[in-house]
Amino acid sequence: MTTGVVELLVAMRGVWLDHLQAFHPDGTPMVDDPNGGTPGPFPYDNLVYLDVDPETGTYAQTNVTFRGRPVAHRSFTGKVGGDGVLRFDHLGPSDPGHVGVSGGPGVLWFVADTITHPGLARYAEPDHIRLLGAGQRTRVTVLYREGILVRTMTVAGSLLTNDPTVRHPLDPRGRDGPVHEARSLTHVYESAGPEAD
Repeated sequence: MTTGVVELLVAMRGVWLDHLQAFHPDGTPMVDDPNGGTPGPFPYDNLVYLDVDPETGTYAQTNVTFRGRPVAHRSFTGKVGGDGVLRFDHLGPSDPGHVGVSGGPGVLWFVADTITHPGLARYAEPDHIRLLGAGQRTRVTVLYREGILVRTMTVAGSLLTNDPTVRHPLDPRGRDGPVHEARSLTHVYESAGPEAD
């Protein structure tokens, strides 16, 4: 199994159906999350379009909520540099900078580039993604707000197609139109509030 960031992203290239569940720190299922970057009820489902150009390292991802919450979308972009690290484009005001790094075979981490930035005292949510093989993956996160651990999240993903360049039939936005929307910006790093746009 591959270990480099580009190779891991290429292995995940496609459209995923993700089922997201959140939990209180004691393990009790969470039915509503007021603290997330996108607050709302749990569980819910996303379509995740993940694309990467292995030649240029250009990365794009769009999450489309379609079941369990109102239809919404969030888009992210970035680029893998010569050092093999994915650097996300600016996520919003006071963003500390986020990277994608390898955790070894089949493991990808999306984390802050530094832990000393004051924005992380307001919001921090490291992501651990593991490829399980046969079109399956998991993603787990721990969310901190104002320096306090407030929830965990577990995501079970199934690959629907290897082609992330056209909208999937399940996409509530319809079949026509671009896969990726304008890059999303979040305000979670600049204030204590959970609002994001």
